[in-house]
Amino acid sequence: MARSSADDMELKRGCEAGILAKGDRDKVVMAMRVAKGRGGWGKAGKLTSRHMAKPRVLAITTKQKGQKTKGFMRVLKYSNGGVLEPAKVYKIKHLHKIEVVQNDPSGCTFLLGFDNLRSQSVAPPQWTMRNKEDRNRLLMCILNICKEHLGSIPKVVGMDVVEMAIWAKENTTTKVTQVTNKDGPVESVVLEAESNVTVEKDLVSQAEEEDIEALLNNYVMAIGEAEAFSERMKRELVALESANVYALMETESVVEEVLQGLEIASICVEDMDEWLGIFNIKLRHMREDIQSIEWRNNRLELQSDSNVALIDELDKLLELLQIPPEYEASLTGGSFDEGNMIKNIEACDWLTIAIKNLEASNLDPIYVKLRAVREKRAEFVLLKCTFVRRASEFLRNYFPGLIDSMLNDKANFSQRGHLQRPDHADMRNKCRTYARLLQHIKSLDKSCMIPLRKAYCHSLNLLIRRESREFSNELRNSSKASKSSTPLFEGPAGANQPASITDSPADAYSKMITVFIPLLVDESSFLAHFMCFEVSTVSQSDANVEATTTSSVTLEASSSIGKTSNNPAELGVLNECLQELLDGIQEDFYALVDWAFKLDPLSCISMHGITDRYLSGQKAEVSGYVQLLLDDLETRITILFSRFVDDACYQIEKYERNVRQIGVVPYIPRFSQLAARMEQYINGSRDLVDQAYTKIVTIMFVILEKIAQVEPKYVDIVLLENYAAFQHSLYDLANVVPTLAKYYHQASEAYEQACSRHINLVIYIHFEKLFQFARRIEELMYNMSPEEIPFQVGMSKVDFRKMLKSSLAGLDKTINAMYRKLQKNMTAEELLPSLWEKCKKEFLDKYATFLKLISKIYPDEKVTSVNEMRDILASL
Repeated sequence: MARSSADDMELKRGCEAGILAKGDRDKVVMAMRVAKGRGGWGKAGKLTSRHMAKPRVLAITTKQKGQKTKGFMRVLKYSNGGVLEPAKVYKIKHLHKIEVVQNDPSGCTFLLGFDNLRSQSVAPPQWTMRNKEDRNRLLMCILNICKEHLGSIPKVVGMDVVEMAIWAKENTTTKVTQVTNKDGPVESVVLEAESNVTVEKDLVSQAEEEDIEALLNNYVMAIGEAEAFSERMKRELVALESANVYALMETESVVEEVLQGLEIASICVEDMDEWLGIFNIKLRHMREDIQSIEWRNNRLELQSDSNVALIDELDKLLELLQIPPEYEASLTGGSFDEGNMIKNIEACDWLTIAIKNLEASNLDPIYVKLRAVREKRAEFVLLKCTFVRRASEFLRNYFPGLIDSMLNDKANFSQRGHLQRPDHADMRNKCRTYARLLQHIKSLDKSCMIPLRKAYCHSLNLLIRRESREFSNELRNSSKASKSSTPLFEGPAGANQPASITDSPADAYSKMITVFIPLLVDESSFLAHFMCFEVSTVSQSDANVEATTTSSVTLEASSSIGKTSNNPAELGVLNECLQELLDGIQEDFYALVDWAFKLDPLSCISMHGITDRYLSGQKAEVSGYVQLLLDDLETRITILFSRFVDDACYQIEKYERNVRQIGVVPYIPRFSQLAARMEQYINGSRDLVDQAYTKIVTIMFVILEKIAQVEPKYVDIVLLENYAAFQHSLYDLANVVPTLAKYYHQASEAYEQACSRHINLVIYIHFEKLFQFARRIEELMYNMSPEEIPFQVGMSKVDFRKMLKSSLAGLDKTINAMYRKLQKNMTAEELLPSLWEKCKKEFLDKYATFLKLISKIYPDEKVTSVNEMRDILASL
């Protein structure tokens, strides 16, 4: 039999060292190797792969703390170096169950249940020993510690405690020692195993076990067989019954005394029951009297509380129905001067709250039909109508008067030599005084807001239109810009150069936009908030706009009644008011745009960029009319510039086409001048300019093709010279303008095609026989082999030599004639060197192709090689 790990002293010392490393000084009573699992036993009694056992060491330790001894079960595991280190510790005092796992057929697996585990939902670990001997030794050690130090043992499931005690007796030696205490000497049984493991105080003491054995021996010795034992038990039962009857007869006198005492007690009980009945009747009458008194007291208390509550309610109702005299004076006949507005606002606040409190939804239903309430409600409504009529009449007169005072002051408008920016800050401050009054008028009678809004919009429209008219007129009068002669496409080249411009007309337009667009946006926002429209009044402006805008106008939150929200109906009414407020101002912008276009049509590019930038910055709903104004301005500028572009295209189209063109057409250099100037005017988006480029250049190329067709003999010369001039004039701009770069490449392709056609024509004129002979060979090769071609009519070797002699004789003269042919009719001498180089290269390519063809048909004939031909061309 293998030695038990409980006898391994090295294991015990290793456990003590591991526990000591953690700072604990427990005494190790027993240490055994076990396998830790999680309940994975299958049908065959083996652990499944998912629940493989892990090697562990269980150490039973004790620690002395004062007069008490504490027991622990420590779990130790092996580290990477094979050293034992503590993994977990359990207090034995919390052990409440020991259960042997039934699924394990060997009986070596058991569970230890502790009542202080935090998570009871997780199954406790299962400990598996090598054999039952080790299991019994470990469990007996735990049970003895529980009995000795705790006075009780945990619940044991799956094994018999008596069998465990018998096993402990068989596997240990008994040592009886005398222990002296205050009651005298007492025997203590100590069980000692051969492995020197000591287990004290077994489950059943030695004396108890001897008594049980003696009792069992007596009964065993008396029983011979079942029938004899049955007869004996019957005799003993008869004897016992006889003894009981005799004992009853001896106690007869005692029984009589007891019966007599019971009779006396029953008489007393009957008397007491009679007395209790009498007392119960009296108590019932008393309880009825008390209930009557309490009911009357409750009625009196309820009446008193109701009277107090009624007085409070009447006081509150009277407070609602009473009009303070100071408020009544303000509402019926007070002045609306700025000094009295605080009193008027307080009176409006009180009247609004008073009317709201007397509404049926806010009043107790029992008060709704009271005569006093109905009369007071009618009085409040009459007071409201009187006040709203007076306030509306005052404001309808106040707004025109305020605007008339500003119209009469010439210092508020631009004058000759002085541009005056509109300043409405003082007007708005005066209007803010009555902002809260307008809100109360709307809450009291919404229909009164319509004439007030019309009066305000009509008056302010007169002021804004005059400001814009005077400002626009002064901008045009004070501008130093002179009429620009924009380069178009008629007249001789070099004419129509731009005049010197000291100040662009677009600058005047920019000033107009910079000053008035923020003003109109602020006025729109102020109108929306001041006239109590339920829309958002936040305006967003482009961050890059170079303008000194007026201060953003927002009324104080404390003066607002209710929250604003984007109401579609309100937004529609607001747009109508904005149209009435700003209608007519567009005429001054249109006049400025037309004036700028007449002076310099290219200023439309700058004006379009400025307008587009302001248009993208206006996103607030309250500035919808301003956005429409900018849209109209952008459309008008686009139309004017399109008219200018159409005029330029018309001048290109009407160019004389029936006369032979010599050299570069005039509109190509003029377009480069126009494009350079247009690029200077770009201020923002390029779309307008790119569209103009596309339209003009397309017309230019179409007209150029038509001009070239006037004299078919010189088509390619006209095209290559003009396309080269187009590339040369727009080289710098094409590097930075993608649209022009596209047409630059298009002109480059057309130039190369024209050069190729012209060069091929010149080559075929001077070497016609040579290349006609090559073409004849190519045609014959489609139907016959190269060996058969020399036997055809006109294709013999003799014919080949004659053709070669006539074509290459006087080669230097022929090549000089080619050069002169290229030079003839060319007005752009700077193109001739590159054109001649292309001609030589093309001729050499064609000659090389000719030689490859000849080598297949006449392999023995001697012909000038390509290198020799290249040297000849280089020497000329």
